[in-house]
Amino acid sequence: MNDMMGSGMMWGMGLAGLLGIIVVVLVIAALIKYLFFR
Repeated sequence: MNDMMGSGMMWGMGLAGLLGIIVVVLVIAALIKYLFFR
């Protein structure tokens, strides 16, 4: 039971981290587009 809770928490954190990375990449891409195609 405790193991399942821990792995679920880790999975959730991994998903949040993945979403964060995607957001950062999108923001950087938007900035590059804005800077180079102004």
